[in-house]
Amino acid sequence: MAALTPEVTWAQRSSETDETRNYLYVFINVPDVPPKSADLKLTENNVSFTGTNLKGAKYSVSLDLYAEIDTENSKVHHSPRGVEMVLRKKKLGLEYWPRLLKEAKRVHFVKTDFDKWVDEDEQDEAQEDDYAANFGGFGEDGGLGGIDFSKLGGGAGLDMAGGEAAGEEEEDDEDLPELEGEEKGDKKIQEVS
Repeated sequence: MAALTPEVTWAQRSSETDETRNYLYVFINVPDVPPKSADLKLTENNVSFTGTNLKGAKYSVSLDLYAEIDTENSKVHHSPRGVEMVLRKKKLGLEYWPRLLKEAKRVHFVKTDFDKWVDEDEQDEAQEDDYAANFGGFGEDGGLGGIDFSKLGGGAGLDMAGGEAAGEEEEDDEDLPELEGEEKGDKKIQEVS
């Protein structure tokens, strides 16, 4: 069986003065490929991956990069979902790379990671998640990076003990006006002809 080409997503940041803010986020989507059956190679101009998942499917991809990366200061994390990388760009500069790959032709398996992408002119204003240290927002302790779930939708304003929104009283149906053609206690509704 021929090797499958995995989906690769990417985003980037640039800086002409701070090398720690001059990097690429690259994710190779290879679910259920254990680290022991995977081979990842980083060079200044290339990222290559081969591996076999638990069901026996083989994956292989080689990415000739647009420009050079600093392999010494790049980070790799192999998770059950795939391989996450923060690749440090070798050359400092404000301009983004125009594409991930050296060759200008479009390839179907490389996609922009819009969850991490920030436009070039907005990168200084954007709140930075420390993906370089926490790989996707998970804290070093394996937690969810200090997310306060009580502030997320769905439960906003709920008093968990009483189940009602703070400051609201239970409505009484007796205070509601009657519908046209309906008498109190009568469930018949007048038909409109």
